Amino acid sequence: MKAAELTSTDNYFEDFEVGALVRHARGKTVTEMDNVLITHMVMNTAEGHFNEHAMQQDARGIFAQRVVFGGINLSMVLGLAAQDTAEQCLTELALDKIRLSHPVFHGDTLYAFSEVLERRDAERPDAGIVRFRHYGLNQDDKLCVEAERTVLLKRKSHWADR
Repeated sequence: MKAAELTSTDNYFEDFEVGALVRHARGKTVTEMDNVLITHMVMNTAEGHFNEHAMQQDARGIFAQRVVFGGINLSMVLGLAAQDTAEQCLTELALDKIRLSHPVFHGDTLYAFSEVLERRDAERPDAGIVRFRHYGLNQDDKLCVEAERTVLLKRKSHWADR
C-alpha cells in the first residue's frame, strides 16, 4: 500500500480527509511472549496457540507451527495506529467488521495502515466523528487484519490552544 506517513500531533478531527490513507510509522514483531501470555490471560486454550508438537503432527497440515491468537493481532494493529488516530480521541464509539484473513506466527512483523472512511459532525461543537478502516500487513505485505473503528475526535479549533 502506498500511503502518507502521519507522525505529528496534527491528528485532530479537521486533519482527516475522507479517502486519506495513513501508513503508521512503527511495526511490531510478534514474540512468543505476546501470544502465550495474553492468550493465557484471556483463557483461550486452543491447542493451535500452545502445542507446537500437535501443530507439527497435524494430519490436515493447515499450519506446521503455532498460530498467534487473532485478538492479539488486532490489538497490535490498533495499537500501532493509535499514535495517529487515537491521540485526540474522546470516546471510542465502535469497533466492527473485524476480519482476520491471514495467519500470524511468532517472528512475523505487523505494520498498520489506516484509511479514513467517513468524517461527520458530532452532537457537540468541540468534536467530530471519524470512521477508519485499519489494516495490518505482515513483513511480506500479506493482509492479516482488517477492522473498522469509529471515534469521537477533538476539534483542533476548540482544543489545540489549551
